[in-house]
Amino acid sequence: MLQKERYYTEQDLQDFGFASLGHNIRISSDARVYGAERISIGDNVRIDDFVMLATGEGYITIGNYCYIARCCNLTGTFGIEMRDFSSMAANTVIYSASDDYSGEYMTAQAIPKEFTRFVGGKVTLGRHVIVGASSVIIGPADIGEGCSLGAATVVVNKDLDPWGIYVGNPARRVRERKRGLLELERRLLAREASKTTE
Repeated sequence: MLQKERYYTEQDLQDFGFASLGHNIRISSDARVYGAERISIGDNVRIDDFVMLATGEGYITIGNYCYIARCCNLTGTFGIEMRDFSSMAANTVIYSASDDYSGEYMTAQAIPKEFTRFVGGKVTLGRHVIVGASSVIIGPADIGEGCSLGAATVVVNKDLDPWGIYVGNPARRVRERKRGLLELERRLLAREASKTTE
């Protein structure tokens, strides 16, 4: 049976207890949020079906004009920041932390914390970063402003220099990304500013 899309209402979002909320936020009612009190969301954000946002003891910060497509998984144990105009396509996974796989510690969420250890670090998506479908990012990683990651790109404990197009496993820079979108950003923000003064 087909179901009509449904987004949480403004009151629903308030009831979650987010750290902060902007305006014009659309989050699918099929998304899952764990640790809302450690999640900040800016203006004009859309989060689609079956996305999971989980902070653990960390945080997730989502800027303005950000988009998270269906089935993405963000785990912010050491922090995840999506800066303005960043987005990710379906099935993207971002882990700021991972279990320690060395064998010195046990693994998995079912094990008491004193027997486990997390490794990793903060993940930042710079302004205008776009992450292609089914990509994986494991922190620490600073994805520089304007980067685009092709589908199924893998970034593990690596920073990416700004305005590059990256592909592959591991991610490698294949060319420069054009910056024409910065003029479009300027026009968009000018249009929005003119609406508020009318």
